[in-house]
Amino acid sequence: MNKIIHLESIIKNYYPGTEVVQALRSISLDINKNEYVTIMGPSGSGKSTLMNIIGCLDTPTSGTYILNGKDASKLVDNQLAEIRNKEIGFVFQTFNLLPRYSALENVMLPLVYAGIPKNERLERARIALESVGLADRIEHKPNELSGGQRQRVSVARAMVNNPAIILADEPTGNLDSKTSIDIMALFREIHNKGNTIILVTHEENIARHAHRIIRLLDGQIETDMDNENPIVEQG
Repeated sequence: MNKIIHLESIIKNYYPGTEVVQALRSISLDINKNEYVTIMGPSGSGKSTLMNIIGCLDTPTSGTYILNGKDASKLVDNQLAEIRNKEIGFVFQTFNLLPRYSALENVMLPLVYAGIPKNERLERARIALESVGLADRIEHKPNELSGGQRQRVSVARAMVNNPAIILADEPTGNLDSKTSIDIMALFREIHNKGNTIILVTHEENIARHAHRIIRLLDGQIETDMDNENPIVEQG
């Protein structure tokens, strides 16, 4: 198997005031290309901190993080920003769409940062929106879309740069159960096309869509198990 993520002895400490908060305590973890992984854990278990490090939004206090062959634990901010833009597509619970931009303009944003010419940006954003079933909504602004449609725009934006990894943080947290099933069916399609998906959730029924479930407790990996029977229901 081809390793895309290698974490070795990752420690993350925070220093509020005079105390030391150990958010991650020596996490070692490998994720292969085209894996579909869920990271779970109660509040305070370290899952958000781990997601931020995997997503190059934060750096570890110590330890090594190799992302797609690059040592991300030693990079400076602008290098991390470049890796985030090229290697990782983010999907957030709150969608993080710009309210005054259309769906098409929101999806184009990562391509703007990547310096892609305008005609190519338009074409790639249009294709990404078509791939998530929103070809007829490209000119709509976020407040003209349902929660599920907004999350589809968010997924299209995450995919538009053809990233190696899709990192989804509680992607169904603001959605009703039927819309959640639709979004999880969309993630399954993306995974079937060859993407690596890392999903952070506290919901068991969402976690069971993944093929591997990692549970954190008190900043450490409590269990790391294959899911023999992932949910494959159609939305």
